[in-house]
Amino acid sequence: MEPAVSLAVCALLFLLWVRVKGLEFVLIHQRWVFVCLFLLPLSLIFDIYYYVRAWVVFKLSSAPRLHGQRVRDIQKQVREWKEQGSKTFMCTGRPGWLTVSLRVGKYKKTHKNIMINLMDILEVDTKKQIVRVEPLVTMGQVTALLTSIGWTLPVLPELDDLTVGGLIMGTGIESSSHKYGLFQHICTAYELVLADGSFVRCTPSENSDLFYAVPWSCGTLGFLVAAEIRIIPAKKYVKLRFEPVRGLEAICDKFTRESQRPENHFVEGLLYSLDEAVIMTGVMTDEAEPSKLNSIGSYYKPWFFKHVENYLKANEGGLEYIPLRHYYHRHTRSIFWELQDIIPFGNNPIFRYLFGWMVPPKISLLKLTQGETLRKLYEQHHVVQDMLVPMKCLSQAVHTFHNDIHVYPIWLCPFILPSQPGLVHPKGDEAELYVDIGAYGEPRVKHFEARSCMRQLEKFVRSVHGFQMLYADCYMSREEFWEMFDGSLYHRLRERLGCQDAFPELLELRSPASLALRCVLVSGLIGTRREVGETSHVRFWHVPLPLAGFQRQPGHRLWLSHKQEGARIPE
Repeated sequence: MEPAVSLAVCALLFLLWVRVKGLEFVLIHQRWVFVCLFLLPLSLIFDIYYYVRAWVVFKLSSAPRLHGQRVRDIQKQVREWKEQGSKTFMCTGRPGWLTVSLRVGKYKKTHKNIMINLMDILEVDTKKQIVRVEPLVTMGQVTALLTSIGWTLPVLPELDDLTVGGLIMGTGIESSSHKYGLFQHICTAYELVLADGSFVRCTPSENSDLFYAVPWSCGTLGFLVAAEIRIIPAKKYVKLRFEPVRGLEAICDKFTRESQRPENHFVEGLLYSLDEAVIMTGVMTDEAEPSKLNSIGSYYKPWFFKHVENYLKANEGGLEYIPLRHYYHRHTRSIFWELQDIIPFGNNPIFRYLFGWMVPPKISLLKLTQGETLRKLYEQHHVVQDMLVPMKCLSQAVHTFHNDIHVYPIWLCPFILPSQPGLVHPKGDEAELYVDIGAYGEPRVKHFEARSCMRQLEKFVRSVHGFQMLYADCYMSREEFWEMFDGSLYHRLRERLGCQDAFPELLELRSPASLALRCVLVSGLIGTRREVGETSHVRFWHVPLPLAGFQRQPGHRLWLSHKQEGARIPE
């Protein structure tokens, strides 16, 4: 009884303090108090709900049986929109605060909301080595199911709540991408509902134009209702080598060499300063040395990027065996390194042991609880950017990031970019090795001004035939945007499929009559700002955020027996 009374007294004192100081003051100046007392428990409740739902779906085997009806319901909603005169654009009806994105999604208030309740794994075909999933299936679901039956995705982005739909309509990358490419390159088929309500399936040999145009299109060509993705055999552990490297030239040379070695299943780099980095290479294995086993995903373990930094400080390499699923979600608990700005003491051993099992808070809840003052205060003081540049330009790109924004650590992830039709492809006719340079944090450059600094960075990326991930802040004009991306196939399909009156274009220019909602991740929070002008901020939809929105590794049981078959969808 006494603990309950003490807890009640503490809660009462906290509420009185909030009453005196004001809720907005607490949310701004003591954000961690609100996060620890309210958002962490609420995040846990969310996880329990999704665990129970997944268990029920598994027991009832309802996903394949209900999929066909759900798709027909989407078709019905689209046809009703047409019958009502197609007065507004369409968009998914998923609430903006639930999306794993930097965008709040003001457009959902004015566009026709199409409800899409598609969040289950439909079929695992181990003979064809294919998994068929609905678009709202998360990476947490996928790893829990596939690893339990000895399979995995060739490319499996880190954060648990990243969805298949977001990774296709936006993009996805992982430390295995130097072998397999981006997430879109491991997909073998897409199923969509188009602007006229028709159902279509596209593959590299069937409706191939649409197949290659869908990735990066952000839901502006149709509603994704299912996808087929390659799977490969999984092993129990990742044998991970850590090697600290000093000197930018040595870092770039080492990183490039390791990225070109096909025997490396995983390659990743963390750049802690302009000339200090740790380069990690890994291979899957079923055997592990007990003395070197590290379950890095356990709640009481240090955050991964801090653990890696210890090798740099010691100036010596190391070898560890990490359970496969722990490796896949190694950046989840700390949201890469963003959580240190939300909970400054989050990596403290005492906090990890007592409360680490509730970490991290869900970004969707952070979105819901941020005030306008906090948005305005931080919108110009935080950077979240992923720039994809040719590997041969890595040294030049790192110097540019250092001079323009000066944010560390920087994430380095190599990937092979095939020469295929679509919005993103190499400059020549051959596949080319690229690198994702991810900068997440508060710029330390003097007199940082977001718009001018980011436009300078975007100009450099265009000059080397690179690309900007579309979840992030974009300040390019229309001409600059289509200089970066190849819109020939995209625009041709929008005209052919009647998308102009059904979906917004990927890029929407800002004008005095068209104010845009701009969102910026600041210390793990979402802010908004309105802008106008020729080079105003660009808005994108349904795009994944590579450092937010996730669940703790939920340990879900199987959703669906791998012997069950998915439902067929009538034309």
